[in-house]
Order: sequence, then structure tokens, then C-alpha cells
Amino acid sequence: MAEKLIPVYSSLALKDADQIITHALELRVANGLLPLAIVVLDSGGNVVVFKREDGCGILRHDIAIGKAWASLGMGMATRQIRDRLANRPTFQAALSAASDGRFIPTPGGVLIVNKQGIAIGAVGISGDASDKDEFCAIEAIKLAGFVPEPPAAADNWNENQL
Repeated sequence: MAEKLIPVYSSLALKDADQIITHALELRVANGLLPLAIVVLDSGGNVVVFKREDGCGILRHDIAIGKAWASLGMGMATRQIRDRLANRPTFQAALSAASDGRFIPTPGGVLIVNKQGIAIGAVGISGDASDKDEFCAIEAIKLAGFVPEPPAAADNWNENQL
């Protein structure tokens, strides 16, 4: 008798993660931003989809993962982490050590929240100024039918430069 394989549940479907990245790339082009590296993690921190556009430096992959990882690890967007920890460099260093260096507390890490209000994953984007990365993540999550946390980009998100 053949053994039955039991599927393992994932908090975020591949088709949804891929749709988020597709929207983020379209937003990048529409807004004339620099090439991006984009990762979508499920709630367990597993990579569901990663794409890197031509022109991204080799660190962009790790930065995108670090932003998404930080967002999931703390249960909040990386902009909020940056703001809360601005005067706590020792705690930031401790979080970096505890996460084996996968903790990047700069804007561009955004939680993906479902209709029940549960974080089911996170998007991490790196490639342009952090507020521009975050804008693409937030709007792409909305376009895919989910709720981003934070719900809106920073004021004047398009004015920041690298």
C-alpha cells in the first residue's frame, strides 16, 4: 500500500506572493524608481517568492530578506521599528545578533495582513530609498487584496534619495 503524503499548510499561497511581487515591480516602473529586489515571506519566515531586477547590487537580496524578517520578528513594519528603536542602539544590536544578522530596521519591510486581521507574511524590498521601497510594498499588498501594515506610505515618500 502506498503511503499518503500529507500537505503542509502555508500561511501564504504562492500565487498571492507572486502577485504581490508583480504589482511591486509594476509600481516601480510606473514611478520611475531604481531596480528592486523583492521577497515575500510566509508567517514562518520562509521565502515564498524572491525576484531581483537587473541592476540590483548583490546585497539587495539579503537586505530585502532582513527587512521582511525584522517586520515578522517584531510584528510591525520596519518603519515603526526604526522609529521606536532610534534611541536604543544596544537593543537594535541585540535584535541583529538574535536574528543571525537578518534584522534590517529600515522602511521597506511591511506585514501582509489578511481579512481576519492576522499577519500571514511580510514583504521586504530593497533597491531605492527606503521610503520608496516601502511605498511599493504597501501598494502592492493592497493591489493583491490584502491589508498592509503600515496602511500608508510615509508622507513625501517620493522625495527621499539614496
